[in-house]
Amino acid sequence: MNLHASEEPVPSEPSVSTFQVDLRGLVDLLSHHLYSSPRVYVRELLQNAVDAVTARRATDPAAPARIRLTATGGAVVMEDSGIGLTAEEVHTLLATIGRSSKRDALDGARQEFLGQFGIGLLACFVAARQIRVVSRSARRPDEPPVEWLADDDGSYTVRTLPHEARPEPGTTVRLEPRPGAEEWTDPARVAGLARDFGSLLPYEVTFTGPDGTGRQLTERPPVWDRPHATPTARRVALAGHCAQVFGFTPLDSIDLDLPVAGVRGVAYVLPSATSPAHRAPHRVYLKGMLLTDRADNLLPDWAFFVRVVLDTDTLRPTASRENLYDDETLAAVREALGARVREWLADLAAGDPDRLAAFLSVHHLGVKSMARHDPGLFALMLPWLPFETSDGRMTLDRFARTYPQVHVTRTVEEFRQVAPIAAAHGLGVVNGGYTYDADLVALLPQVLPGVGVAELDAGAVTAHLDPVAPDRELALAGFLATARTRLDPLGCDVALRAFQPVTVPALYLDDREARQERDRAAAEEGADTLWSDILGALRGSAPRARLVLNHDNALVRRIAAIEDPELAGTAVESLYGQALLMAQRPLRPADTSLLNRAFLGLLEWATHTTAEEGQK
Repeated sequence: MNLHASEEPVPSEPSVSTFQVDLRGLVDLLSHHLYSSPRVYVRELLQNAVDAVTARRATDPAAPARIRLTATGGAVVMEDSGIGLTAEEVHTLLATIGRSSKRDALDGARQEFLGQFGIGLLACFVAARQIRVVSRSARRPDEPPVEWLADDDGSYTVRTLPHEARPEPGTTVRLEPRPGAEEWTDPARVAGLARDFGSLLPYEVTFTGPDGTGRQLTERPPVWDRPHATPTARRVALAGHCAQVFGFTPLDSIDLDLPVAGVRGVAYVLPSATSPAHRAPHRVYLKGMLLTDRADNLLPDWAFFVRVVLDTDTLRPTASRENLYDDETLAAVREALGARVREWLADLAAGDPDRLAAFLSVHHLGVKSMARHDPGLFALMLPWLPFETSDGRMTLDRFARTYPQVHVTRTVEEFRQVAPIAAAHGLGVVNGGYTYDADLVALLPQVLPGVGVAELDAGAVTAHLDPVAPDRELALAGFLATARTRLDPLGCDVALRAFQPVTVPALYLDDREARQERDRAAAEEGADTLWSDILGALRGSAPRARLVLNHDNALVRRIAAIEDPELAGTAVESLYGQALLMAQRPLRPADTSLLNRAFLGLLEWATHTTAEEGQK
C-alpha cells in the first residue's frame, strides 16, 4: 500500500529577491540608445553640483554656492559646496538605479532641481572607468566625510574618512577616463562642454585647467535680461550673442517673455530666406542648464524664419534630457510663442514700417503662411505683402482699388501666358501659382468688402478681348469651321478675337473643369473596357478648352486666307501646338501626335512648293 500517494505538497514561504543589474550593460544602453554622445557626463556633473547647492540653500539660504570644475587630462574633478551625503545616503542614492535625492528627501521643492530621473552619477560611466565621490553632509556636519569608490564592472566600496579629508560640507567627484574615452576628458574639451552646458546656471561655475589658472564659465544674467544704456546698445549685444550662438547676424530680434509659462528668451530673425519645409533647430535651457541645441518642436511650423534661445522652468525634458517632451504644456507654450511673433509683426506695422519692409523683403513667405489662418494678421499685412499681378508686383490692397473683381490663376505658367493680354485689356489677374498666394487672394472679400475673387477661366478672358467686326468674322466662317473641325477631337473650341500684344498669334485658354475633362478623356482612352465604361459614365458637360486666334496678328490673317482646307487645317494645328507650348501645358499623346503631324505636313508643303517652283 502506497501511504504517500494522496499526500498534498506543503507550500513553502515565498522568497524575496531583487533584480540584478549588469552595470556594463546599462552603460552600453545609456551610451548607445539613450544619450546622443558621451559629452553628457559633463552635464550630469554640473547638474548634481547645482542641485546639491540648491538643496543646501533650501535649508540654509546663507550657505556658500561654490562649484569648481578641474580637468588635468588624466582626470576630471567636480567640487561643490552643496548639501553633501551621509554614509547611509551614499549606499541608498549613489548605488541604486532610479533613486534620486530630489525625489525623496526634498520632494516638496523638487521643481527647483535640474535632475529628476534618478540615473545620477551612474551616467558618468559613459566616459569614466572609475568614479570616486567624497562627501560630507551639511545636515549632519558632525559626521565624518564618506568615500564612495565605484568601478565600471559594477563593484563599489564605501568607507569613512578623517575629518580633514573634507573639512567643509559638500561633495567632490573625481572621474578616471575609460580606455578610448580620453578625448572626452581633454581639458579644452571639458571647458568647452561645461561652458556650453552651464553658461546660464544660477551659481558661479569656475574651471581650472592643467596650468592651475581658474576662469569663470557662467554668464549671468542672460544677455536678454542684462541692462543696456540704450535700445541700440541692446540690439548690438543681442546681435553679437546671435553671431556667437548661431553664426549669423540677425535681421532683428524678438523678446520672448512669458512669465506664466516660465519662459524667457529671444528669437533671432534670419537675415536670408529659408525653405518653409526646413525645421529650424532652437536652443533651449532648462533652469539655466542647456537641454538641447536641436529643439525643432518649439515653435509653430510657420515660424521657420527665426532661431530661438530661451530658458524655461516649466517644459518637461525627455528621459535623455536632450529634447523637449511634446505634451500639452509644450503645445501651449508653442502657441504663446507664435502669438508673440505675431505681436512683433503688428508692432512693426504700427510703428516701424522701414523695419517691417526690410523683414518682408526677405521673409514674406513666412508671413503669408501665418496670414492664411489669421484674417486679422492678413488685414494688417495687406498694405505690405507683395504679389505678382498683371499690373506688376504690388500689394493686394492697391491692386484691388483698381480691379474690384480680382481673377486668380492656379499656376505660374497660366499667369505668364495671360498677364500681358490681361494688362492690355483691363482684366485684373493675380498669380496664384506661388506658395500660399491663392489661399490669401481667396481671403480678400473677408478683409476688403466689395472686392470679388474668382478663378480665371477661358470665358472671362475671352469676354475682355475685342470682338472682330461681324462682317469680317462672317467672311472667315469657312476658315473657322475648318479650324473647329480639326480641333474638336482634342476637346478644344476655336474663337476669333483681336487683342494685344499683336505678336501673339493664338492663346490657349482652359480652366480647372476643362483640365479635369481633358485628364478624364486621356485616362478613358488608355483604360481597359471596364475602366473605360466607368470613366465614360463620368463624362459631363464641363467647359471645353479654347484656342483664341488673334485677328490683329499678320500670321493669323495669312493663314485665314489660305484656300486649301487641308493646308489651313494643318496651319491651325500648328498654332494650337505653339499655344500649348507657350502655356507650358503637359502634352497628351494626342497632342504630341498632332504636333508631329502638323510639323511634317508643313515641311511637306514647303518642300513640295519649292520643287514646283524649281520645275518652272
